[in-house]
Amino acid sequence: MSNKIGELLLKQSLITREQLEEALKLQRQTGGKIGSILVKQGIISERELLQFLSEQFNVPAIKLSEFKIDPAVLKLIPVEVAKKYSVMPVALKNSTILVAMVDPTNIFAIDDIKFLTGYRVEPMIASENAVTTAIDTYYQTTTAGLESLLSSFDTEGVEYIDAEDEVDVKSLAQESQDAPVIKLVNAILADAVEKRASDIHIEPYEKVFRIRFRIDGSLYEVMKPPIKMKNAIVSRIKIMSRLDIAERRLPQDGRIKLKMAKGKEMDFRVSVLPTLFGEKVVLRLLDKSNLQLDMTKLGFDPQQLRDFQDAIHRPYGMVLVTGPTGSGKTTTLYSALAELNKTTENISTAEDPVEFNLEGINQVQIHEEIGLTFAAALRSFLRQDPDIILVGEIRDFETAEIAIKAALTGHLVLSTLHTNDAPSTVNRLLNMGVEPFLVSSSINLILAQRLARKICPDCKEPRSQVPEELLEKLGPVPEGFHTATLYKGAGCDSCNGTGYRGRIALYEVMPMTETIKELVLQGASAIDIKREAMRAGMKTLRQSGIARMIEGITTLEEVLKATARDD
Repeated sequence: MSNKIGELLLKQSLITREQLEEALKLQRQTGGKIGSILVKQGIISERELLQFLSEQFNVPAIKLSEFKIDPAVLKLIPVEVAKKYSVMPVALKNSTILVAMVDPTNIFAIDDIKFLTGYRVEPMIASENAVTTAIDTYYQTTTAGLESLLSSFDTEGVEYIDAEDEVDVKSLAQESQDAPVIKLVNAILADAVEKRASDIHIEPYEKVFRIRFRIDGSLYEVMKPPIKMKNAIVSRIKIMSRLDIAERRLPQDGRIKLKMAKGKEMDFRVSVLPTLFGEKVVLRLLDKSNLQLDMTKLGFDPQQLRDFQDAIHRPYGMVLVTGPTGSGKTTTLYSALAELNKTTENISTAEDPVEFNLEGINQVQIHEEIGLTFAAALRSFLRQDPDIILVGEIRDFETAEIAIKAALTGHLVLSTLHTNDAPSTVNRLLNMGVEPFLVSSSINLILAQRLARKICPDCKEPRSQVPEELLEKLGPVPEGFHTATLYKGAGCDSCNGTGYRGRIALYEVMPMTETIKELVLQGASAIDIKREAMRAGMKTLRQSGIARMIEGITTLEEVLKATARDD
């Protein structure tokens, strides 16, 4: 059917001959269905494909994420058959079984299901991704079968140990090497990669042991293993991270490197923290293949991009990127380094931790416990004939002082600070003890940023109405805003029913103009600096969010959550 669908899509001018040839070439290399390949390439949306197929084969389309399937219906079609034919039983209606199918023209599948169940089969069409997700969810066969692995683990042989109790390291090490524990931990890591999670939280409480994934900035609970398993699971992760499993009273940090399917390599940054009821583990997923180093695709407005590029291409001075943890500062700085990374430049970075290895750049991991602080690394850099320096974070006066002196003596310095917006960064440096004349003469540009979730392209739809109270919270809006069409995500299989998929950065870019420098020397407040920057054309974080909302990229709720009012 695959080639037939491709030709039909071509006939309807939904794709071009070149796009079809490229998809067929990929199909020969990797397998899969033409429709799914075209969707993955972004040539056609999943919703458009389903609507087209529904009309072509006169079969109703179905959103599996909107249905709660009765377990009794699942028993009628074994998981092996469901996987073999890419089908999902949906419901029973008198003597008919409704079945979601990727290929509703597959007569062999329909005949087999009719023979197996004894019911007449009414096919409905669903996307390949939706059927796969439903099979994994309802038949409990996620990436490596998390729930089935749990049931195969003999929890009777595992003793509950209080945080204060002595630990039998030998028995704990043995438990962590049991096959079900190894499989379960591997399954959790693989499932997190599959679901595009940025973090895995493994959390012990008094009576509950839960695992959550952070996806597009929000946490979702994925499973609750038996509480007796917590020590075995944590120990397994600590062994993989080369950490001390006997040490349960102090925080530990480590790293795991895994080779996933199709040769893909993934790094996991591991942090272990002792809590009241055991050790909490957080794993940060570092996927270099998803690292966006092209700054033209980060979400800058054209003027913001020009200002930022102008600042980083100056031979000396300081560029500061501000925002809370997890706001994408590292990605922005790495994209700047990628643009500046040439054989003619000596680039050194001091990071805590080093998240991604960048070829051609000298990266130093900070170890404060042995005296290798940001300030110490900076001093060493200045003896190494540097051109460009990245300081992971300016945390104290000493680091700020050395960084500013480096910026004033012919070096380009990139760094981060934790402040709410670009104008308040000036006051933060002054509060650290840096003199106003040093701030005004060293800084080229300050950039503040936040991340907002993007509307899922597969279920994006116009909003019929927006609550008035939400619009009031938005504050001043640009001319024409009230006639613009706002969008939301209805929720589909691609976004797990959330209506969001992926994130975009919102930026506030403040070049240090002569007027702003003068205000700094006069000791002006952050509000005065902000007003002058806006008068000079700076677009605030809220204004950037509103612009992305009008473009249909994000929602009103996300803008309100990620940014503050300007008035």
